[in-house]
Amino acid sequence: MTALRLTIFSLAGVCLCSVSAVACEAQVADAAERNDSARVGELLQQGLSVHVAQADGMTALHWAAYHENAALAAQLTKAGADVKSVNRYGVSSLSLACLNGDVELVRLLLKTGSDANTSLPGGETVLMTAARTGRVDVVDELLARKAEVNTREHKGQTALMWAAAEGHVEVVDALLKAGAEFRKPLPSGFTPLLFAVRQGHSKVVARLLEAGEEVNEPMRPSRGGKSITPLVLAVENGHFELAVELLKAGADPNDQSAGYAALHALTWVRKPIRGDGDPPPAGSGDLSSLDFVRFMVRQGADLNIRLKKGESGRGRFTTTGSTPFLLAARACDVPLMQVLAELKADITLANADNSSPLLAATGVGALGDGDEAAGTEEEAIEAVKLLLDLGADLNSVDNNGETAMHGAAYQSRHRLVELLSQRGADPAVWNRKNKWNWTPLMIADGHRPGNFRPDPNTIDAIKLAMKAADR
Repeated sequence: MTALRLTIFSLAGVCLCSVSAVACEAQVADAAERNDSARVGELLQQGLSVHVAQADGMTALHWAAYHENAALAAQLTKAGADVKSVNRYGVSSLSLACLNGDVELVRLLLKTGSDANTSLPGGETVLMTAARTGRVDVVDELLARKAEVNTREHKGQTALMWAAAEGHVEVVDALLKAGAEFRKPLPSGFTPLLFAVRQGHSKVVARLLEAGEEVNEPMRPSRGGKSITPLVLAVENGHFELAVELLKAGADPNDQSAGYAALHALTWVRKPIRGDGDPPPAGSGDLSSLDFVRFMVRQGADLNIRLKKGESGRGRFTTTGSTPFLLAARACDVPLMQVLAELKADITLANADNSSPLLAATGVGALGDGDEAAGTEEEAIEAVKLLLDLGADLNSVDNNGETAMHGAAYQSRHRLVELLSQRGADPAVWNRKNKWNWTPLMIADGHRPGNFRPDPNTIDAIKLAMKAADR
């Protein structure tokens, strides 16, 4: 055997022995992983090192923290375990103890040398972890050991933001008492208050308002986006009981910082183009959306407020200038329409294109991206019947030359075509080309924005309506 090969085998033997020794010494960490305190004690008495970590850097003390075994942790620290050691992923024993909310273990680690400002590689401090977990006793221990209350992790979030988003009122109180800053937003515009509002945590919202947060301060994203207010954010997330509390605290029901008011938002919360619609999302409490409308109006909400910043486009419904009633009609939300009418909303007000609630309910403004309308055909029929009973003009025409029959054709609602014909829709008015040179029959035959969708039933219904008018 050559000298070179002997050298290689010798080196290999050294490496194997080293690996074997490490594996042997890591038995302490292995026993701790099994939460076997007795075996850990035996191994330490045999002289095995408490410091040797497993392949991923987990030490025996990490496992003691993971299992919330304060007695084992005390045994290990007494044996000289390094309380500041981190595993391969930068996680310390203190981080694990804070994640578990184990105050006894946190207290032990802090007393034996852990740093109260320990953080993960992403910048999440142990105070943030404890705030997210919600154990105020752990938070108090960290603050008593000089944990920095306003540190921000790499995305800019603070411990107070974590606590507010999770709804931990006692932790929010502790952090505020320690001087937590609550006004400086993230680049997205979110503040602790807005995190709490989005999640529907009423008690946290109340605490932050008491601390001096402004109830009408809109979100101010640094990179564009909507300047949404706490009230509108609460409404859009279906938190109506929280929205009531915001109104009681002075929220302006008519603020349009986002380009629309809370009443506008309610129409797409109840019946969005996509989604389940009413009932509202979880977290809304016991207050119905319709009862919330009544409360908003008592608080001064303008029933006829017009939407400032809307959308429009070729063959699409123009939402600019729309009132809440008009948007409710567009969604064919009959219960909301009834409540708004009962509260004396003006049911005749049209949008910027002079499209009336009746035209909106029939389906004027095809959804060119292939989305389905918010309302079903049955709901559209009920909405049209309600509008006609309230005195709506069946033969109105908007600035684009659209009529109720155009709307029914856009949405392929052949039964609605039949109703319109029966109730007196005049072919001399509706059997004309609109601004884009489409008649209702041409639309039913597939001429519409987005995709080519001829509908035989609607084609037949329109032809029958034309023949009926000739007789």
